Amino acid sequence: MSPPKLKPTPEPGTLRERALGLLARREHSRAELARKLETAGFAREEIGNLVDTFEAKNWLSDQRFAESYVADHRARAGSIKLAYDLRQRGVPDSIIAGVLSDNRDSELERARAVWKKKFGASPTNAAEKAKQIRFMQSRGFAGDIIRHAIGNTAED
Repeated sequence: MSPPKLKPTPEPGTLRERALGLLARREHSRAELARKLETAGFAREEIGNLVDTFEAKNWLSDQRFAESYVADHRARAGSIKLAYDLRQRGVPDSIIAGVLSDNRDSELERARAVWKKKFGASPTNAAEKAKQIRFMQSRGFAGDIIRHAIGNTAED
């Protein structure tokens, strides 16, 4: 068995290049970018200073990241899941609330589209209905939205 490979300490000048490379591929939240750079072996203090600089230059924005993430994932996920995913990526709740409030109007239409793509037909029995509800919950849709999307607004 070979000895474990140690990560070499990265050159200080490469921190900026690494961060710009990550941001060139896609938007990142502040916390997400810092975590990736720390995992690469850079010092926390240097990362904090760089991320502050990037935010001041508007190269890094949690607001822009949240808007981009929601735009990319809203066709497949409900507001509950989107909010959870954004929290996991370090986006503040105030930004999450603002971004998701813009998408509330289309939540029912998105839920219907997800349901129709997966099932296409109303459930014929209680087991099938439960299966459809669980699927929609796993996609992050709220209970009232699910009931309307499935086409049965009556409570069981």
